[in-house]
Amino acid sequence: MPGVASPAGPASWPLDRPLKLATRGSPLARRQTDMVAHLLAQGRRGLVTEAVVVRTEGDRRPEVPLEQIGGQGVFVAEVQQAVLDGRADVAVHSAKDLPPRPAAGLRLAAVPPRGDVRDVLVGSTLAGLRPGSLVATGSARRRAQLANLRPDLGFIPLRGNIETRIARAGAGADAVVVAAAALERLSIAPKAMELFSPAVMLPQVGQGAIALECGGEDEAVGALLGSVDDDPTHRAVDAERAMLAALGASCALPVAGWAEPDPAGLRLRGMVASADGRILIHAELAGPDPRALGEAVARALWSELGGAELMGDDLSPPGP
Repeated sequence: MPGVASPAGPASWPLDRPLKLATRGSPLARRQTDMVAHLLAQGRRGLVTEAVVVRTEGDRRPEVPLEQIGGQGVFVAEVQQAVLDGRADVAVHSAKDLPPRPAAGLRLAAVPPRGDVRDVLVGSTLAGLRPGSLVATGSARRRAQLANLRPDLGFIPLRGNIETRIARAGAGADAVVVAAAALERLSIAPKAMELFSPAVMLPQVGQGAIALECGGEDEAVGALLGSVDDDPTHRAVDAERAMLAALGASCALPVAGWAEPDPAGLRLRGMVASADGRILIHAELAGPDPRALGEAVARALWSELGGAELMGDDLSPPGP
């Protein structure tokens, strides 16, 4: 169950001051921020929130592939800066956009209950795509896994908000791949689609989760955010992010990771692939400590790689 606060919520936040939530301006980002505001209001009666909309580098250059403008982090840096500058109290992110190492001066204070972690093919089923069909995706992870499943497919880049992406299905592409959680949160139900189980397509680290950051020393905001934190989700995301951090990977490299509760504490499945999808390496371990588990899975993946020359210079060996 999310939250640990009493019905009155953390009393240290003054009700005569709105809690400012920094967010991107996309429909999905605004919807997720509204969800966070609703959760916070449930735990703190009378709380008023205010959205502080920030335009990020990724939003300003929607036509440029992410790896050419900084890769992972291009959707979060300006949102984080709004908190560091004092223009906002909380940074609201899609957890999958958040770089695996924390920004100086901020802390990941809460991760509310996770949504659907799965990827979805829109416009067709995978079996329904003819040989040579074009699939649009901006994700190296999705492209590599789909290429491994269907080497006969072609791929084209995809950027923009969810509505723009879905519109590409049948208009320049035979199908597109998006996150199921995004469709669910925006109440979009395409007629032709296929949900991929994590066993078929392993999700991106943090997929389906919302990450809430605040100032590292801001105890009042930290306590308030703690009322919406979901411990199982937070621990799972911590394990996934620890794996990614240990690998030293960016979004330009096909890396996937998904953790879920296990009798041992957590079970984490990780994957590293070559860009063309011909090589997919998986590792799966369970353990009680999220960070130690993430690092252990990273070491297991690295040991299976057989050396950095297999993947180029995008990965670095995890520490001992």
